[in-house]
Amino acid sequence: MNDAMRIVLVGVGATAFVDLWSIVRARLFDVPAPNFAMVGRWFAYFPRGRFRHDSIAATPALPSERLIGWVAHYLIGIAFAALLVGLFGREWLHQPRLGPALLVGIATVVFPLLVMQPGMGAGIAASRTPNPGAARLHSIVTHAMFGLGLYLASLAVRLIAP
Repeated sequence: MNDAMRIVLVGVGATAFVDLWSIVRARLFDVPAPNFAMVGRWFAYFPRGRFRHDSIAATPALPSERLIGWVAHYLIGIAFAALLVGLFGREWLHQPRLGPALLVGIATVVFPLLVMQPGMGAGIAASRTPNPGAARLHSIVTHAMFGLGLYLASLAVRLIAP
């Protein structure tokens, strides 16, 4: 298996791990799962030149926004897996270490805090939400779980194709 395919599988695996975490988090802490239709709506407005919304929920819905959101979610996971390999080298795919995966996972929290949340109307670092501290904590924990998912997915890929 070539390294590009390994990156795709690691990114998909890590993203699926985060999705499982979202289910567990919802049951344990009564935190609603992410609504990827809103993410899809945000991305679907890009070709129309609109990158910022006062409230993405109040913005008119667009066709296929849920699908767009889910596809974007997984493509972003793959991109972050590629970032990890870009920063730590192709050898990380063959000899994965937890530290770099956690570092990249946690560092990627800047994307939702500084780009997605403001663009969707939640403010910088969820400052316009009812409980910004909780939202920030959930974002950080979720991205740490993504980092753990990068590591676990890379181990799984190594088992499938040493």
